[in-house]
Amino acid sequence: MSPLVRSSSIVAGVVGLVIAGCAEPPAPSATQPPIETRETLRKTTQNVLPLSQALAEGGVLAETSITSSGLEVAADAYRTSVGKIGALAVTQKMQLHQAEHGSMPATYEEFMSRIIAPGEPDGLALPMLPYYQEWAYDPEAKAVVVVEFPAKKAQRQQETTGAAGL
Repeated sequence: MSPLVRSSSIVAGVVGLVIAGCAEPPAPSATQPPIETRETLRKTTQNVLPLSQALAEGGVLAETSITSSGLEVAADAYRTSVGKIGALAVTQKMQLHQAEHGSMPATYEEFMSRIIAPGEPDGLALPMLPYYQEWAYDPEAKAVVVVEFPAKKAQRQQETTGAAGL
């Protein structure tokens, strides 16, 4: 076999392996179920976690400014805007509650029943956040915050790009 034919066979074999490797996504970890993404545009939620629970589950307060560059700026601007607009809606309803009742909701349970009011016609629906972020209520600040779960983000990145991050 000539060196040219042998080189072509090797290249074809390598290309075949690369294509085969790209065709199948990596298998999810046996210990963790795969991360479920969710639609966010024009979607709402009434799911608000207690801040202490979100932090105990590995959450961190999300950045409220645009920190990305390049192509990620638009997505970063959207996430930041959604977080700020949702928090403003809660602030407005909390102020109305204070004007009507003389105080802000004292507990997470009271906040959920009077401000978010799941299933009620006057309930507050917040914009849906990406799969790695959740709304949380901070009872000390009497405000909602966005909590990010870096482990979910990292797991999803590994599931979609493989262990090598390619």
